[in-house]
Amino acid sequence: MSERAHYPPGVPCWVDTLQPDPEAATRFYAALFGWQIVGPGETPGTPSGKYFVAQLRGRDVAGISSLPPRGAPPSAFWNTYVAVDDLDAACGRASSAGGAVVVPPTDAPPAGRLAVISDPSGAAISLWEARDRVGAGCVNEAAAWAMSALLTRDIDTAKRFYRDVFGWNSETFSPGGADVTLFRLPGFVGGEPQQPVPRDVVAVALPMGADVPANVPAHWSVDFWTDDANAAAAKAPQLGGSVVTPPHDAPGFRRCVLADPQGAVFSLSQLVRF
Repeated sequence: MSERAHYPPGVPCWVDTLQPDPEAATRFYAALFGWQIVGPGETPGTPSGKYFVAQLRGRDVAGISSLPPRGAPPSAFWNTYVAVDDLDAACGRASSAGGAVVVPPTDAPPAGRLAVISDPSGAAISLWEARDRVGAGCVNEAAAWAMSALLTRDIDTAKRFYRDVFGWNSETFSPGGADVTLFRLPGFVGGEPQQPVPRDVVAVALPMGADVPANVPAHWSVDFWTDDANAAAAKAPQLGGSVVTPPHDAPGFRRCVLADPQGAVFSLSQLVRF
């Protein structure tokens, strides 16, 4: 496991899910992951909304929020935040690199400031300039967030965009014959020694092939670690969720993709060998 009290600029630092019924979502994830739920507070930029914080061992691991009344997809989804030291400058870099600012810099007192940008393919990712809340207090343990992944049809454009905005280098390899692009931040030491990826990897990108329906847009997904992918996949439907991709073996992991009762999709990874 890895406890965190600081995230350098360019490192993904937080995930949350936006939900039509956040209270129902808290019940699902508390039962699936064993999360303790704190709140609600106010959703940043939406005073009438609610924001819950999920915790493990008293440390923040994820957020569960109301959907804003306008400008968001109609169904639930998971969202990734990247730490920045200057929110306005990061938004400027995103625009210059061919992306767009979806939600302009917004105060979320006293936790910090946020914005949402999209890359040239339309995949949205959030920016976080921390004040009182730096991000997840623990990662890379069962029921905690481990990695975020970009799914896109234009890997080359994504490599250039995220290099220009966050300083990420990229390296592509093919475990098991499937191309995976590693986004690496020079000088960062994260991850865990037992992970089968270099410890400066901050995110990954996967190509959306011909098997993905054309109406599925480029997007960022989130992955949580689990001690038992089979058990989690069996439990999710009992709680009102669904299994999108059944448990299967991947290099170093046993993985599955689930959806919560309101449609937010996420994946689980069980480390199976060192």
